[in-house]
Amino acid sequence: MEQSVRTVGVLDKSVAVLRALADGPLALADLVGATGLSRATAHRLASALVDHGLVRRTDDGRFALGAELVGLGRAAAAGWPWGEAAGPALAALVEATGESAQLYVREGDARRCLLSRDSAHELRSVVVEGARLPLEVGSAGRVLRDPAAAGGDGWVASVEERAPGVASVSAPVRAADGTVVAAVGISGPVDRLGPTPGPRHGPAVVAAATRIASALPR
Repeated sequence: MEQSVRTVGVLDKSVAVLRALADGPLALADLVGATGLSRATAHRLASALVDHGLVRRTDDGRFALGAELVGLGRAAAAGWPWGEAAGPALAALVEATGESAQLYVREGDARRCLLSRDSAHELRSVVVEGARLPLEVGSAGRVLRDPAAAGGDGWVASVEERAPGVASVSAPVRAADGTVVAAVGISGPVDRLGPTPGPRHGPAVVAAATRIASALPR
């Protein structure tokens, strides 16, 4: 049992290193600050991850995410075969609303961005594919946490919940049995979406959710 607990602790710390590097390359001192690990532990774990290809060293000696993660990410995405089919629905949603569109799945007490398509506007909301965001704030988070929040209109709107100046509208993607398997939505600046973006963009978001649901395996 003691060995098992010790192993889990190392794994947790290794994941902390990877998540810290998700925002970009870090020098060892910055990695220590981002993870709260001791300098020796951070260096030992990062170096071990380099050996496995999960982390690499940049030309200036900083630690960065490694190429091995690209293959793992593609393999993970293949676990949602309908996710690829959602691409055209997101592209159509961007065209219909002019805003960035995202597809999220629930991951424990958080949500993970599975797909993202950016708006053509210079001022836009950007969510990187693979980003892990909270369930407690944002329309997509609320949809995944409590699908009933969508109500009779089928959508949930939020204004400046997750980030200042950002609004969003999301809808649940339901399997044939009614289970919510994902949330699709748009996000953009409040100055463009306005203080009540739901009535304006909700129908397009719901239509995208229906289109994605039609691609789910039966």
